[in-house]
Amino acid sequence: MHTAYTPCTLCPRNCGADRLGGKTGYCGETAALRIAAASIHRGEEPPVTGSGGSGTIFISGCNLGCGFCQNYQISQEGMGNTLSLEAFARLCLVLQQEGAENINLVTGSHAAPALAAGIQQARSQGLSIPVLWNSSAYELPGTLSLMESVLDGYLPDLKTLDPVLGDRLFNAPDYPAHAEKAILWMLETCPLRFNAAQRVVSGVIIRHLVLPGYLESTKRVLQWFAEKAQGRALLSVMMQYTPVRGDTPPKPPQGSPGPGTLERQVNIQEYEQVLDWLDTFAITEGFYQELVPDTGWLPDFSRVQPFSSELSRSIWHWKAGYGAIADP
Repeated sequence: MHTAYTPCTLCPRNCGADRLGGKTGYCGETAALRIAAASIHRGEEPPVTGSGGSGTIFISGCNLGCGFCQNYQISQEGMGNTLSLEAFARLCLVLQQEGAENINLVTGSHAAPALAAGIQQARSQGLSIPVLWNSSAYELPGTLSLMESVLDGYLPDLKTLDPVLGDRLFNAPDYPAHAEKAILWMLETCPLRFNAAQRVVSGVIIRHLVLPGYLESTKRVLQWFAEKAQGRALLSVMMQYTPVRGDTPPKPPQGSPGPGTLERQVNIQEYEQVLDWLDTFAITEGFYQELVPDTGWLPDFSRVQPFSSELSRSIWHWKAGYGAIADP
């Protein structure tokens, strides 16, 4: 097991927990690799979803603390089950067998050493589809380098470049500095390439979730993309923010534009403003979601089929194992 687990220095929290000794870090996890679900998912960007769907593997735990996390059951409430490296490698191969276009590792920054070893084992046993790193970008280049040899692409969030918002909404005032550094590292090490079918075979898709009442934060991110990443990555602007738990949201920072409320979804005026900014900054390479007031896509990881059947087909679940498919 990798020495970075003890004391743990894998992420910017640098919590120093003895995770090899069974203590939990800020992420809520020991050195054991815990998985919540794996599915053939059709809700990603077109070059990721393809025709067969993305082989998403949801890793338990997280090193952030977003109060509105749609995956809070696994990021903050501990849902998940331990898999050995052998079992994880088999899971990757089953996803490939079931038609996945890629392996999509969701929020695995705190488990990078184990995931790298598991992917290496799966490769040695016949895994041939691309492997993607789907993360918050709150991570260190040194940790990302542990994964570099086994990854083909990156799907990082760029949540905000405002340290005040990073503190109030993501429990990390240093989020902007670390996310920018991590994404620039990804851009330098992984050039954007597609195959003949326009599927991503390498490169970076930078994702940004628009938050209601915090449009100036979005504007800053779009400008950053135009200046630092245009032509080197794709941008994916997500309009899907939805209050998920009824928590009292944090109050907006002093001087924040708009109502700054997280108790509602993005409205039509905000949506149109973001589209105008995409034109203003001449951002043409990427994707944006339509504004659809629908919450049917929200997952429930207590169910064997966490997502709607239109979006996803369950392959493995922390409660049922491979119960959703026959004889993997």
